Amino acid sequence: MKVWTKVSIKDRNPQVERISKSFLNYLYGYGPIRDICRKYNITPEDRGMLEQYTANRISGLLLLFLSKDYHRINDIANKYDLNAASNLDIFPEIEGYIDK
Repeated sequence: MKVWTKVSIKDRNPQVERISKSFLNYLYGYGPIRDICRKYNITPEDRGMLEQYTANRISGLLLLFLSKDYHRINDIANKYDLNAASNLDIFPEIEGYIDK
């Protein structure tokens, strides 16, 4: 029998940590998160908890991707494919330098 569980990895990977922090800043550095924090009086401590949670999840996904564990990535995608977000129109966004 398989049981869904959460595992924290103790081994540190500096590259994954750096990329996770960069992705976190990419996701939360600008945009609506600042306005949401002001509007709902979210404290810096609460935002820090949210950012830590998000960075941990990003790093876990990165480690799965680097280890080519596509089965577990697929399991996560299937488990969290909730109908609550089904009304969203997804438009991928990418930032970066381009040659002109």
